[in-house]
Amino acid sequence: MGKNDQQPSATGVYAALLTPRRPYSTEADCAILLDYLDLITRTGVDGVVLFGSTGEFVHFDTAERMRLAMLAIRRSRAPVLVNVSHSTLAGAIALAEHAITARAAGVLLMPPYFYRYTDTQIFEFYRHFVNSIGRAIPVYLYNLPFFTNPISAGLAERLFGLGAFAGIKDSSGDWQMFEALRSYRAARPFSLLVGHESVYLRAALAGADGIISGVAAALPELLVAMNRVIRSPAPEQAQRLNIRLQEFVAWIEKFPATTAIRRAAIARGWKLDHFALPLDEKTSQDLAAFERWFHNWLPSVLSECAADAHVRA
Repeated sequence: MGKNDQQPSATGVYAALLTPRRPYSTEADCAILLDYLDLITRTGVDGVVLFGSTGEFVHFDTAERMRLAMLAIRRSRAPVLVNVSHSTLAGAIALAEHAITARAAGVLLMPPYFYRYTDTQIFEFYRHFVNSIGRAIPVYLYNLPFFTNPISAGLAERLFGLGAFAGIKDSSGDWQMFEALRSYRAARPFSLLVGHESVYLRAALAGADGIISGVAAALPELLVAMNRVIRSPAPEQAQRLNIRLQEFVAWIEKFPATTAIRRAAIARGWKLDHFALPLDEKTSQDLAAFERWFHNWLPSVLSECAADAHVRA
C-alpha cells in the first residue's frame, strides 16, 4: 500500500462486525462471516471493522485472525479496518504486517490489554509500533477504557504529536475527552471517530468524522440513515432517529457486552448464535423479553430508515 497520508481517512459509518464461531470451538466460521459481511455492506455502510471488541477478538488466536482478515478483505465491497490489538507488541506488529499484505484500509490498535500500564509505557508501545511498520497503512488509535488501559487526553495529544496516526476511535463516551480530541484535531488534522452510540449524534453535530458502531453489527440501517440525515441540510431531523438508537442502546446495556447485539442479529435471521459462555436462567429470560421487544420494534424502525432514504434521495 502507499503512504499513510495517501490513504483516504475513515469517515461515516463503519460497522464493527460480530464474529461467528463454530459450535463449541474457538474457530471462526468463515462461510457465515462472509455471508454476514455481504449483508452488512449492502446496507450502505462506509466500511466495516473486523475483530474489534464487538467481534470478540480476544477469543481468537493470531493465526485465526489473520486467516479471516485476508478472506474478508478480499470479499468486502467496502473498506475494511482490522483491529490488530494484542497483549504484546510483537503480536500487534505481526497482525499489522498481515493487514498490510491483505490490503486492509487501515488498522486499529488499542493499548496492550489485561495488565495495567502507565501513560509513558503505553506511549512507548505505540511509538515502537509505528516505527516498526512505518507508514505502509493508516493506523488508528483505539480508546476502549471499559475493557483495557485507557488513552488519556494527555496521552492522545502526545501520540498525535508523533504525526504517525490517521485518527482515533474513542469509545469512552466521555464528552470532555471528545472536546479535547477535537481541539487537538484543529492543530493537526486526523479522523475523529466515536465508538459509543450514546454520544454519536451530539458528537457528529459537533464535528466528529464518523462512528465505528457495534450497534451497526445488527442494525446498520439505522446508523446509515442517521449519518445521511446528519450530513444533510437539515441535520436537526436526526433527533428522531437518535431516539430510536437510544431505545436500542438502553436495552443492550442491560446485558454483558455484545450479548444483545448478537441476539438482535439472530432475531434478524443472521447465523451468529454461538455465545462465549452459557447464559444463566435470568439472563436467558431477559434476552427473551428483549427479543420480543425487538421483534415488535424493528419493522417500524426499518420503515423510518427507508422513508428517510427515499426523501433524501
